[in-house]
Amino acid sequence: MNPASHEPGHGPVALALRVILLLAYPVLSHVASLRSEGAWAALALFGLVLLCLLEPLARRRASAWLALFASGLLLYGVGASRWAWMLLLAPPVVFPLLVAWGFARSLLPGRVPLIGRIVQALYQRAGMPVTAVLERYTRRLTAAWALVLSLLAAINLGLAMSAVPDGLLAAFGLQPWWPVTHEQWSWCANIADWGLIGGFFALEYAVRSRLFPTRPYRNALDFMRQMGQLGPVFWRDLLR
Repeated sequence: MNPASHEPGHGPVALALRVILLLAYPVLSHVASLRSEGAWAALALFGLVLLCLLEPLARRRASAWLALFASGLLLYGVGASRWAWMLLLAPPVVFPLLVAWGFARSLLPGRVPLIGRIVQALYQRAGMPVTAVLERYTRRLTAAWALVLSLLAAINLGLAMSAVPDGLLAAFGLQPWWPVTHEQWSWCANIADWGLIGGFFALEYAVRSRLFPTRPYRNALDFMRQMGQLGPVFWRDLLR
């Protein structure tokens, strides 16, 4: 058994809670956009804050509990105003950009590309060597993910600027060139984004399967299972 599973915030209960919160956010955000109700938006954002603070909360850090309490009070206060919905515009821009930066930063000289670290861990567990051709592929794939996520963040920023009546341009009294409703923004930012990411992942997996038929996993499901077996500490430290 992985010793990390006994650490606060890294057990199966914490993992299940992370998955629930991650899946709940786009659903709550979409409901908030369809109903144009700040309370739903505040609830979605509070779940996101809880997701980000889960580990330090499990470690009983006073600063994390204080941050959660302060965030709850702030979101409760803005829940009755249009600012709650406007805050929903930020995560689809900020989070893809942060992850894209993690991919891009790993391409700097002296660092191992992020995809390369994952591949090395998987192949090492199976006792298989990582070839030079595969290393080059992982570097290019890391760059591709950085580009895809950056483009996704740029698209979401454009949508956030074009949303009416509470988008970024509208907040400054400017008329967007191509206005979109709350519902249209949500279908793109909360639903289509995941479809694009999943589609790119599926396409890349198909290409990888043809280029590298000998690999330590049998199929896509086995690949995901082995990725999970790398452990929470590995994934926590991956983007650092």
